Amino acid sequence: MAMRRIYSEIKGKKVKELPAYIKSTFSVETVKTSVRKSLDNYNDKYIQTSSVEPLLHICFGGMAFSYLVALPNERRHLEHQQHAKEHGGH
Repeated sequence: MAMRRIYSEIKGKKVKELPAYIKSTFSVETVKTSVRKSLDNYNDKYIQTSSVEPLLHICFGGMAFSYLVALPNERRHLEHQQHAKEHGGH
């Protein structure tokens, strides 16, 4: 939703206006305020209601993070395996 809003705002601007818009939209204070607001909303929606969903968010987020961290190593392994297969190696 936020990306759609930003895109629609950027779409109507001229190229010369973009740096000032981006600077004001993504300033340190604006980002801090947005993160704080998001964390407060998350706290109200999940933590204060004693929901089990934060645990699921941590589990699935950890799983996705570990997959992304291991992905380059797996790709190197598969490339090496393919190279060895093409050249008659082990």
